[in-house]
Amino acid sequence: MSFLTRRKALPALGGAAPRAHGLKPTLSWPHLVALGVGAIVGTGIYTLIGVGAERAGPAVMLAFVIAGIVCVCAALAYAELATMIPESGSAYTYSYTTLGEGAAWMVGWSLILEYTVVCSAVAVGWAGYFSGMMEGIGMGLPAVLTSAPSQGGIVNLPAVVIVAAVAGLLVAGTKESASINAALVVVKIVALIAFVAIALPHFNPENLKPFMPYGFSHGVGAQTGVMAAAAIIFFAFYGFDAVATAAEETRNPARDLTIGIIGSMVACVAIYMAVAIAALGAMPFTEFMKSPEPLSHIIRTVGSDLWATLIAGAAVVALPTVILAFMFGQSRIFFVMARDGLLPRSLAHVSKRSGGPVRVTAGTAVLMAIIAGFIPLGDLAALANAGTLAAFASVGLCLIVLRRREPSRPRVFRAPVWWLVGPIAIAGCVYLFFSLPASTQINFVIWNVIGVAVYLLYSRRNSLLNS
Repeated sequence: MSFLTRRKALPALGGAAPRAHGLKPTLSWPHLVALGVGAIVGTGIYTLIGVGAERAGPAVMLAFVIAGIVCVCAALAYAELATMIPESGSAYTYSYTTLGEGAAWMVGWSLILEYTVVCSAVAVGWAGYFSGMMEGIGMGLPAVLTSAPSQGGIVNLPAVVIVAAVAGLLVAGTKESASINAALVVVKIVALIAFVAIALPHFNPENLKPFMPYGFSHGVGAQTGVMAAAAIIFFAFYGFDAVATAAEETRNPARDLTIGIIGSMVACVAIYMAVAIAALGAMPFTEFMKSPEPLSHIIRTVGSDLWATLIAGAAVVALPTVILAFMFGQSRIFFVMARDGLLPRSLAHVSKRSGGPVRVTAGTAVLMAIIAGFIPLGDLAALANAGTLAAFASVGLCLIVLRRREPSRPRVFRAPVWWLVGPIAIAGCVYLFFSLPASTQINFVIWNVIGVAVYLLYSRRNSLLNS
């Protein structure tokens, strides 16, 4: 079983890959901050604030704080490791160099689940705003073409279309897609600022009573309570890990990765709390929690149809930035795992024209489109969180192990109080995992059982470290 613990050597990472399989460094820190903000600010605040409020009531604000603390600790760990190991692969690569191939495979397998399902979930959230905008201008789409089969429809066609469009943009080139992403992020932030400015004057303290109608927690797999909401709202915060997947394509990773990861998290925590306070104060949560476009619904109700349509329009324009960021990350995870031999090496093909992994991008887009077309948003968000929690916990563990194993190794960024940051990231992720619905936990276990089988039958034999 020694194959489970074989590790990549830290000094060899920078030059381990053949030049033909290397990614072109074209990104700087503004691209990375925009990539992080683009990934973080999306379906979580535009759509899942309603799902979270349904589980916790006004105490969803507390759920935002809890999920945010766990993610900040994970982000600090990511920032230290990303600057030490400036190669694509994110938590998968950190685990490979620190914990061994077995752990790296399970983390990579979880990241495949995370990124695939996140893109699909955001596509479904985008489709909800798109449908609302079309209805607002009198061109509503048939319900059977905007809903999953379990919701009485045939297929969520807008969700499928947007996945295909974003994949086409990524295929065009990394720098080109990053520049467009940066412009769309500005649109998204302006729309959220407008929402706060319009909703906040309607703040009514009575809307926050009772503050915690469903309690804090009702045990493992509970459907309601603050922790149940935090386990879903967690989806709203991650995205900075997509920045780490761009390490190999960053011109100055030692500086730019730290700015990209920490900068995007700080900005998004402030934005989220402002939006949550404005939304919950402007309207009782029971009136917007079921809406597929809760922010637009709130603005429309307090008396501004024009601004509701504009905010929905901004979401339609800007939510694809989240799909772009995570599809970018997914393709890089696949690429690095294939380059290491754990997936078919034919997937580690870099286009000479765009400098990116075109084959992997196209293949993952097809899978994401199928999932987005046929599965509802709530189920997707919960399953995505399971994979992410596993990856974040592993990064917290890698931080602790490397600090103990190699304390004198140079670190461009050092996570403060690492002995506290690492354990909080691990314990918080474990607690949130057991706060997910029981069905999600079961599905995650099934996914990993499949992953173990794939590793034992294929990956361990074809690993580059097997030679």
